[in-house]
Amino acid sequence: MDLQTVVDYAQLVSAATVLGGTIFGLVQLREFRKQRREAIAGELMKTFMSPEFVQASAAILKLPDGVSAADLRGAGDAVERAAILVETTFETMGLLVFERITPFPLVLDLAGGTVVLMWRKLHVWLAELRVELANPSDGEWFQWLAEQCEHRKATKLPAHLLHRDWIP
Repeated sequence: MDLQTVVDYAQLVSAATVLGGTIFGLVQLREFRKQRREAIAGELMKTFMSPEFVQASAAILKLPDGVSAADLRGAGDAVERAAILVETTFETMGLLVFERITPFPLVLDLAGGTVVLMWRKLHVWLAELRVELANPSDGEWFQWLAEQCEHRKATKLPAHLLHRDWIP
């Protein structure tokens, strides 16, 4: 075996090593993304199943659609705190979706209807709060998320209809 043959084999082994490393890296990246998505789903579920959020949502559901700031405050401090908790939760979620940290389809399926419903209840309160605080960006990501969810929900069948023939 001459020196050129050894060099050719070494280059072949080197190329195979680089290719194998690249494939391994891509597989690891894919696995990391899957784990991140599962972790995000778990955190979202914890948020929506927390006693605080459940109580806040229940309080907001009792309010009329488009409740004013005065009427919301008239319902008591607990209801106002509930509105703030719901607003800040969905504000954070909206930003995480926009920054592509949390996948939108996951949020849409897990909480899209709730986001739209809470926005329907709280949009007037939040608009009045923006004026009171002279802060037009207050709740901006909550509004953005609600509008995105409302648009997608209007064009998509509910899961119980869309997947009615699915067999586990």
